[in-house]
Amino acid sequence: MVSILIDDELLLRSFQPEDGAELFRAVDTSRQHLRPWLNWVDPTTKPEHSVQFIHQSLQQLNNQEAIALGIFSKQHIIGSIGMHNWDHTLRKAQLGYWIDAEHEGQGIVHRCMQRFIKFLFEKTDLNKLEIHFVPSNKRSAVIAERLGFKTEGILRQSFLRNGMLEDIVITGLLKSEWKNVLNQD
Repeated sequence: MVSILIDDELLLRSFQPEDGAELFRAVDTSRQHLRPWLNWVDPTTKPEHSVQFIHQSLQQLNNQEAIALGIFSKQHIIGSIGMHNWDHTLRKAQLGYWIDAEHEGQGIVHRCMQRFIKFLFEKTDLNKLEIHFVPSNKRSAVIAERLGFKTEGILRQSFLRNGMLEDIVITGLLKSEWKNVLNQD
């Protein structure tokens, strides 16, 4: 299990099966807010889907394939942050995140990402992290930029979102660059 304390009110931790109903509630109450960016929102129609996701994420953590953490505020799930496509040979992985509509715009994702990236670079053998997003997702673009990620390219019509082919922006951060970002703080 992974647990990262952010501050007195925020905690990142591995989902547990008993979090299924709470995770579903967080997704369900922000469905309209999340739907434009996340393909898995529409098929998540009942708490059992969230429990299945949790079991899958725990197996992926055990296999060192991915890490999925809940963003907990005062013991309530308000979002999620994770690392997936963990490539041990290339020592790189992708990051993903979401936050409910009520907590958007408060800097929570940025603060959580800072600590999560620090955790990943210090506790795993990763050398590179990537954030992928569609060009219209301006909030993700800002998060990536503020964290020091550099745009590496745009893959044209390489992402299917809501039935439409869209471009995907690929940004990356090397461990050596993250050390420089840390030294600027």
